[in-house]
Amino acid sequence: MTDIRSVVTAERSEFADVLAGLTADQWDQPTLCAGWRVRELVAHLTMPFRTSTPQFIAGMVRAGGKFDRYADRQAHRDAAELSSAELLDCLRRNVSHPWKPPGGGYAGALSHDVIHGLDVTVALGIDRRVPLERLQLVFDAVKPRQLKYFGVDLNGVQLQATDLDWSYGTGTPLQRPAQELLLHLCGRTTGVTR
Repeated sequence: MTDIRSVVTAERSEFADVLAGLTADQWDQPTLCAGWRVRELVAHLTMPFRTSTPQFIAGMVRAGGKFDRYADRQAHRDAAELSSAELLDCLRRNVSHPWKPPGGGYAGALSHDVIHGLDVTVALGIDRRVPLERLQLVFDAVKPRQLKYFGVDLNGVQLQATDLDWSYGTGTPLQRPAQELLLHLCGRTTGVTR
């Protein structure tokens, strides 16, 4: 049985190493996450480590109860207030933090970290391949309600990983490496077409 918390720690540690190698200019480059540069994305990733429950509730109230609105506002605010070194330091100090998204468990935390890591590395053209074992854990946790959140139309298509024993849906096969399919599931624009 895989200790998923140790996998989350490894993913965060490796991503922190990627971030440590970025130039100042790269921290200001856009990611695959619409409207976020690298610094906003890292601010978002580290938000659970820096935000108390009362701060979170107050932010949600100000955002009218809409998490996406709150997360976007907070990411922009934190990215403006914290330097890239401070954001990186926060991630490094919290690689073993027990945060998990509500209802998502540690598999949800791993998915969050893997997807957002890809948002950066793919956008910047960094050839980092997420280990297949981690991708398998992410795919094993995929639920239809999560897919609806991203709004990707999967009607009439079956996603088939070429490097993992994984498929999803029914219809015309779309065969790609698992990492590309994960980004497709999340609605990231990466050039994957049917």
